[in-house]
Amino acid sequence: MAKSAHHDPHTSKLSNTQIVLTSLAAGAVAGALAKTTIAPLDRTKINFQIGHKPYSTKKALRFLVETFRKEGFFALWRGNSATMARIVPHAAIQFTAHEQWKRVLKVDQDGTTPGKLFLAGSLAGVTSQSLTYPLDLARARMAVTRKHEYATLRQVFVKIYYTEGLMTFYRGYMPTMGGVIIYAGVSFFTYDTLKRLFRERIENTHNLPPAASLAFGAVAGLLGQSSSYPLDIVRRRMQTDSSGKYTNILSTLSYIYRNEGLKKGFYKGLSMNWIKGPVAVGISFATYDNVKDFLRNILVKYRNKLLYIE
Repeated sequence: MAKSAHHDPHTSKLSNTQIVLTSLAAGAVAGALAKTTIAPLDRTKINFQIGHKPYSTKKALRFLVETFRKEGFFALWRGNSATMARIVPHAAIQFTAHEQWKRVLKVDQDGTTPGKLFLAGSLAGVTSQSLTYPLDLARARMAVTRKHEYATLRQVFVKIYYTEGLMTFYRGYMPTMGGVIIYAGVSFFTYDTLKRLFRERIENTHNLPPAASLAFGAVAGLLGQSSSYPLDIVRRRMQTDSSGKYTNILSTLSYIYRNEGLKKGFYKGLSMNWIKGPVAVGISFATYDNVKDFLRNILVKYRNKLLYIE
């Protein structure tokens, strides 16, 4: 089998700056589209994660209906402006970092370096999450409060800074990093592996059919979110806590386990993640690949035209 299909045919014709810029743009579009699609489900999940009420699909639907009735249609997307402010740079940085980390680590696209492939995904997640973490905390606060408490993203930052202090913006950072290392590593590893197997056994082409990209992204999202979910619960509890009840990872783990148990505490809302996670990650990966290829194709054609004119 020819190796060329595993590699982006445009990268050899573009500068690294052009590669980075197209990755950033494609990642931003992918993140925005994916998160906006599942924003109401995201808000519902966060509300159950931080509360003590047991989760069920019926209760989740009731929350959505009551929010719509009491606060209106657009309340379902409450906190989405904060989500966009975070996810656009986060997704842009994560996809770009992943591509660059694979290059730095010399990941073999033919599947002979699985450890490096997993590490590249984990490092991409850590890079993007570290740079955008305060925005993630602000988004979580907006999602679980009423409009009069935090009307705007700016108000979230000002109020937290003056009432809780600067370090609050990184509350829950350590469990987040633990979860991100697992989640990003598993999801990027799974997606890249499934793409490679598709090219080896079904069709040797660089541009995967959109349906295949969506399906592979969905599987990657399902495995990634399931494996890192307990740490996501800890992260949300610590982020949205303004009373000082959840001070560190161990005390939060202990509190949840004692009061809510293993399954009801650490996997609350996971079934919703099995709906929204695969949808979001599938859209994200498929959009990124297609937008990135589209932009790079335009740049290569534009470059060829300039060379022809010269």
